[in-house]
Amino acid sequence: MRKSRFSESQIIGIVKEHEAGAKVADLCRRHGISAPTLYNWKAKYGGLEVSEAKRLRALEDENRRLKKLLAEQVLDNAALKDLVGKNF
Repeated sequence: MRKSRFSESQIIGIVKEHEAGAKVADLCRRHGISAPTLYNWKAKYGGLEVSEAKRLRALEDENRRLKKLLAEQVLDNAALKDLVGKNF
């Protein structure tokens, strides 16, 4: 996945500017982003504080790690069932 030029705190700051009443065209020109990018950020980060965004990131990382562990466990379980099924 491509890394953003902006940190989460910068993105939240830009979204807060928009929520404060700044025009979309002015924000996009000033920060060098497109309008759809701003609206995507607003959908994801709207109403969040920087600390909440960091916690959200940590929870997403933990969820990703747990899903990976579960997938590996399912594969191991399937391999063991396959092995036992061939022996009998």
